[in-house]
Amino acid sequence: MTKERLRTNPHQIVIVTGPSGAGRSTAINALEDLGFEAIDNLPLSLIPRLLDGPPLERSIALGVDVRNRDFTTKALIKLVDTLQKRTDAEVSLLYLNAREDVLIRRYSETRRPHPMAPNESLQEGMRRERELLVAIQSRSDAVVDTSDLSPHELRDEVTKLFASPGYSGLSVLLNSFSYKRGVPHGVDMVFDCRFLRNPHWEPELRGLTGTDKKVEDYVTADDRFHPFFEKIIDLSVLLLPAFHDEGKSYLTIGLGCTGGQHRSVAVAEMMGKALANKGWQVSIRHREMERRAKPGVGGT
Repeated sequence: MTKERLRTNPHQIVIVTGPSGAGRSTAINALEDLGFEAIDNLPLSLIPRLLDGPPLERSIALGVDVRNRDFTTKALIKLVDTLQKRTDAEVSLLYLNAREDVLIRRYSETRRPHPMAPNESLQEGMRRERELLVAIQSRSDAVVDTSDLSPHELRDEVTKLFASPGYSGLSVLLNSFSYKRGVPHGVDMVFDCRFLRNPHWEPELRGLTGTDKKVEDYVTADDRFHPFFEKIIDLSVLLLPAFHDEGKSYLTIGLGCTGGQHRSVAVAEMMGKALANKGWQVSIRHREMERRAKPGVGGT
């Protein structure tokens, strides 16, 4: 690896290349999880057109290898030079490599012919590919040897190189909801808040929501609230690093109550602040409040 971190500009164009079987797809997926727009195997001659029009709104990850229609060593190096002249975004060439025995094992597992030798031996295809790519490797901004890396470890290496400042590696969505309408699709963990005393039965609180201070104070005054809240924060802080190490990029935690307007909303808001203070990237969605806000949709 020739650079420890490649992310000085807000927008980046990362070109990922290397021999077949070195982990290009895994790296592209990792960049996509970091918020990059991922484009794989676009012909080299079409890539400069991505810069036509308004400035980039997102960073771009481009997968390029010998399968590209007009791929040559000269064409790829020229492309890098062209992009660097045409954009203020940081342009980086990431080269993934691996030992020949590892590439042979990985490629054999796919049972597909090598693109450089469709009717010949796998070794012959790899030899031609390495000869074609040697000049590109020497030109690359970062070289990662994936021989002894698991997919999770490769994702970590890509994250270290290209993640934005302050990126935690795991995005947490807190989703409050009403059990009357069911648990939201795709949640990873659910905490039931229905045992807490219900502001709905207080006339002055019924029309408010869990985002209001009066409702928060009412919920937190329940003797069972603080032990419950401390335990769900402790459990989350224990599990979030484990989910991150497993390679998970997004985690959704559901918080439910009867109507999805008071208790679950208040707990989600407080939980979001607590996790954000511990350095996690948190977003919050209140499903029933969103539903109530839509024209023609009533609440409970």
